[in-house]
Amino acid sequence: MVDRTRTRLLNALKSSGPQTAVALGKHLEVTSVAIRQHLDGLLEEELVKFEDIKGSVGRPKRVWSLTAVGHQQFPDSHSNLIVGLLDGVTDIFGEDGIDALIAHREKQSEQLYANSLSGVETLKAKVEALADLRSSEGYMAEVEDVGDRYLLIENHCSICAAAAACQGFCRSELKLFQNVFGQDVNVVREEHLLSGDRRCVYRITPKASRAA
Repeated sequence: MVDRTRTRLLNALKSSGPQTAVALGKHLEVTSVAIRQHLDGLLEEELVKFEDIKGSVGRPKRVWSLTAVGHQQFPDSHSNLIVGLLDGVTDIFGEDGIDALIAHREKQSEQLYANSLSGVETLKAKVEALADLRSSEGYMAEVEDVGDRYLLIENHCSICAAAAACQGFCRSELKLFQNVFGQDVNVVREEHLLSGDRRCVYRITPKASRAA
């Protein structure tokens, strides 16, 4: 039970970002006292950190978040192997080899996503289907409905090491989504993990509604 609560706690901080113990308790349906005990244990392991934020009235609120070590508890698709392979490709084939590799991966992913979204009629259903695909690949993806537009939120980057070593992977991801949704849909990346944000967020909007 302790390990399960610990895992759920780490997942909650990963997927929803910084939170108070009270908020975490409500989300996980665990008492605040128990949550604080778990947080203290995670603090000792340097998996979480806290910040006391002063409000206009009352005592400061203690807000908890994952540390860099905490984020490392989530898989990064064999990061050391990937970075080593990328270095090898660069050494043998140069930058053109890396570009070809990224283009090949993009083409494969585009075909997979297009086949999976084939027959899905509404934009909302397509975004949700893509989120399911991305979650199966380790991105912890979810969809937020904002009027006539949708936010594709990726709380984890399963290729973070590769993307950090080669920014072309990030550019490829955005281009991939644009190609999958087609010319009638606008895709903009609003948050970017490698730019210092907690997650990657893509705003997906029908072009006819962009000015709305």
